[in-house]
Amino acid sequence: MPDAVAHDRAALEALAREALLEITPAKTVGALREIEVADDVATVRFSTTQGGYLGWAWTVSIAVNPGMEPSVLETELMPGDGALLAPDWVPWADRLEEYLAQQAEAGAEGGDGDDADDESADDEHDDDHPEHDDDVDGVDVDLHADEDDDESDDDVDEDGDEDDESDDDLDEDDDDDDDLDDDDSGL
Repeated sequence: MPDAVAHDRAALEALAREALLEITPAKTVGALREIEVADDVATVRFSTTQGGYLGWAWTVSIAVNPGMEPSVLETELMPGDGALLAPDWVPWADRLEEYLAQQAEAGAEGGDGDDADDESADDEHDDDHPEHDDDVDGVDVDLHADEDDDESDDDVDEDGDEDDESDDDLDEDDDDDDDLDDDDSGL
């Protein structure tokens, strides 16, 4: 009877590896850790070789009902003991409340207002348009706005309109008319 159990375990491992290949590359599935069978469900666990998932294991649940072929129920990557996990989720209202309390406490302790002066020196032009955030990647857009305005003035020619090709074409036509006038004078 032990050989039959070992054979079933080998078949379960092969089925579990095949199921994992549908969701992850073979190179991310490591060595077999264990196979547990309880209540007609086999849980097959493999180590993971993915970077950043130390302590995690690939887990495949397989239905092993008597008289039926084994069938995969689910595959997943599960954290084990000592695995790196994300912190518990905290609702925004709670985080905001904690933040406001810290700000109020810092204001009560400091009270001299030097921090506010430092921030306003960095953003001296931000008051021009309070509805916009003019600081883009550490560059204050308003500081460069005057330079852009000066450059746009250069585009206006003596006609008072923007310099374009049509003015040049008109000047050439005027030169052609002068040439015709010269030809008429020789007749």
